[in-house]
Amino acid sequence: MKIATAFLLLFGIAAGSAGSVVQSPAADRQQFIRVEAPVVVLTHVRMIDGTGAPARDDQTIVIAEGKIKSIGATAPPDLPASAQTVDLQGYTALPGLVGMHDHMFFPQGGLIYSDMGVSFPRLYLALGVTTIRTAGSVAPFTDLEIKRLIDAGRMLGPKMHVTAPYLEGRGSFTPVMHELTGPDDARKMVNFWADEGATSFKAYMNITRAELRAAVEEAHKRGLKVTGHLCSIGFREAAEIGIDNLEHGLLVDSEFVPNKQPDQCPGAAVNASLKQLDLNSPAVHDTISMLVAKNVAITSTLPVFEAGSAPLAPSGIGAASALLNPRALNVMSTDARVRYLTARARVSFDSGFVPLFRKAMDFERAFVQAGGLLIAGLDPTGNGGIVAGFGDLREVELLVEAGFTPLEAIKIATFNGAKFLGEDAHIGSIAVGKQADLMIVKGNPAASIGDIEKVEIVFKDGVGYDSEKLIQSVQGLVGIR
Repeated sequence: MKIATAFLLLFGIAAGSAGSVVQSPAADRQQFIRVEAPVVVLTHVRMIDGTGAPARDDQTIVIAEGKIKSIGATAPPDLPASAQTVDLQGYTALPGLVGMHDHMFFPQGGLIYSDMGVSFPRLYLALGVTTIRTAGSVAPFTDLEIKRLIDAGRMLGPKMHVTAPYLEGRGSFTPVMHELTGPDDARKMVNFWADEGATSFKAYMNITRAELRAAVEEAHKRGLKVTGHLCSIGFREAAEIGIDNLEHGLLVDSEFVPNKQPDQCPGAAVNASLKQLDLNSPAVHDTISMLVAKNVAITSTLPVFEAGSAPLAPSGIGAASALLNPRALNVMSTDARVRYLTARARVSFDSGFVPLFRKAMDFERAFVQAGGLLIAGLDPTGNGGIVAGFGDLREVELLVEAGFTPLEAIKIATFNGAKFLGEDAHIGSIAVGKQADLMIVKGNPAASIGDIEKVEIVFKDGVGYDSEKLIQSVQGLVGIR
């Protein structure tokens, strides 16, 4: 009985709990629903469809059976009298974001990370992220059970694609990661976690080429993909091995370190080499060309790097308004907030980092211009300032800061992620027949990308959830559960 009670308390299931997940499931869900009916009609709404196409003003979107049934200038004449109509004059409908580096864990200080099994699912959903890939797990059974609870309608959160525990070699910086003992161990891990329900794998900083090759071979046999936050292996080496995705872009690529040793992470030498790197050099051109030719995607995670840099100006890169977002700070526990603010206060100005950050942005743009698939996530790690949902929205803003148009940035954060997951026939853009996964924001993000933060309603499978109520339900919980 004590174990069962502890489990219920962990997930906030106890009756009357402020962070309740299943009070009863129906009752708990209902308090956060703003729009639900067999047929929902969104009228006078501006629509950004996620494909990069221009926004369309004054549209009517009809939702039924969890899917988009029609889109047009006017509503179809055969709507039932019971249809729920929502006038969205002054609002914009966008596809739900597809977060591709959206962990379920958060730094606890030191080298420890803990799953945020209550706060993060709600925050992702509240801020418009209707699908996530966890891109690495430190509590994989927890992630898989949360996914099952969400899929069963017993818990509120996004659709989840669970990534297995990290495939890390010898030398891990944190005890939450298993260190591989060789290629056979890599194969065993892939097969074990694939059997448990993981749908992707993530190689980490000290993995060897032999271990990565073994993991990729086993994953591909099962039709699954491998991504990587690499250091011991350069991007071109990983592409030759067959990796499907590379996390963080240029800022972690070790291949430009002079005299880099095989299978060894050169640590601080990576940054030093990148600061000297000429993006117009043949070496960079060759890397981008190889990644594109091998269909290797790149995940942009700009917020986690911004959080570790000094604020430079009232707006733009390093803006204090983004790094000290009061709404994000309010969902943190007192301890988590103090840890983050202390870390922020200790950030020293590094005149070399801002040009490097800009170089990383330019690399992502060059990769896209060459035909590469850029996807997006937030990575809620670093110094503890990146929070589920809030960071996803900031990522879109930073893509615009990087030089993409708002429509291009939204496509990267929606359709491109769905395409990588093989889900673009169902999610990632607003189109007739697709799932009604939408975010409704006040204003016009196509003209002012900052409006993307003004999320009011998030539709998942045709049910519209109240963004602010979801956020309020987890005040003070980030850093606890």
